[in-house]
Amino acid sequence: MIHKMNNSVEIITIGDELLIGQVIDTNSAWMGEKLNENGFCVKQITSIPDDKSHILTAIANAFNNADVILITGGLGPTKDDITKKSLCEFFNTELIFDEASYDNVKKFIRNRPQNMDNELNRQQAMVPKSCTPILNKEGTAPILWFERINKILVSLPGVPHEMECAMTDEILPRLKDFFECPSRQQITMIVYGYGESALALKISDWENQLPNGLKLAYLPQSNYVKLRLSGESEDQESLKESLDREVNKLTAILGKSILAYEDIEPEKILTNILKEKKLTISTAESCTGGTIASLLAKHPGSSSFYKGSVVSYCNEVKHNILGVKSETLETVGAVSQDTVEQMAKGVCQLLNTDIGISVSGIAGPDGGTDELPVGTIWIAVANHETVVSKRLQLGTSRSENINKATIEAIFLAKEFAENKN
Repeated sequence: MIHKMNNSVEIITIGDELLIGQVIDTNSAWMGEKLNENGFCVKQITSIPDDKSHILTAIANAFNNADVILITGGLGPTKDDITKKSLCEFFNTELIFDEASYDNVKKFIRNRPQNMDNELNRQQAMVPKSCTPILNKEGTAPILWFERINKILVSLPGVPHEMECAMTDEILPRLKDFFECPSRQQITMIVYGYGESALALKISDWENQLPNGLKLAYLPQSNYVKLRLSGESEDQESLKESLDREVNKLTAILGKSILAYEDIEPEKILTNILKEKKLTISTAESCTGGTIASLLAKHPGSSSFYKGSVVSYCNEVKHNILGVKSETLETVGAVSQDTVEQMAKGVCQLLNTDIGISVSGIAGPDGGTDELPVGTIWIAVANHETVVSKRLQLGTSRSENINKATIEAIFLAKEFAENKN
């Protein structure tokens, strides 16, 4: 039976480690994104400690406010994992042994002699009597599905890859079978060259004239802004036409500042161009310490375009490996236009690639001078014939400077690659 709903979901994450900052809650962000894509609306996210009274209060409040309650954490075999016992109290039920869950536990521990069959592992197979247990394909803790007055509560493991697998393969399909969800579409655009406020001013007339039912969200990132245009309608074809029409209007305003029409990472924008044009690339990094290399290499298939990197943190490496002239380093220094241009050309020649990216600067928080304050960073992109470079004057945060310089270098390489035949 399909149930109508108010399209509301609450996520509850459980764990002392979340509240003291020892572990970052990535589960809620991932779940929120996937729920939104499937027509559900997350109304609240609550993080609570491993404490029964907090768990019971949070669940009671969530049942008053939402149609779906998703819980992560506290399902393990140790004493601080109290979610199952708390759920038993809330639903006025008891723990019972589930043979299928225990078979799943044994499957995971059979190749781990140190995790031999013991009472703690048997506890993993104890589930609340009133729930429907769902096997965890990636771990030992079963997923617990409860139904109450046409509302759903699901308790999931807190380990991210276990939760993600369960949500994708089991929970989202079951929720969509259980509830009638509105049809939703969205388009995400990557906009470069504007800060959030400047972009809002630039497109204010367009935004003010958006048709009823379409919503715009600004999602500022380091050095760029994501714009998400979304809408809900039973008429999917009409909604798509409306979204496309508004995106075309926005493109006429922003032009090439829109780098992509999908929710995509900056390095993927570059690597898609490299693959399309069959170009290879290499990197020479000083202050970014291999961050660009890490982004280019993390995606499957990167070996087809990415050849390697030289992390040239000291002048000896810049000179001896990349071929930066000693007189350049002595006269204008490592943080200069001449140095990064020679670094970019040098890595191109050294690794025999079509394009080379280079970065050199003062990331901070110390090391700056009056002439070269902290945040001074040069980036360059070259091939065997030409080179382009750019000076950045950033702030005093080391991590932010490294991140922003990385993204700027990637976008400069993207523009360079686009203009090459």
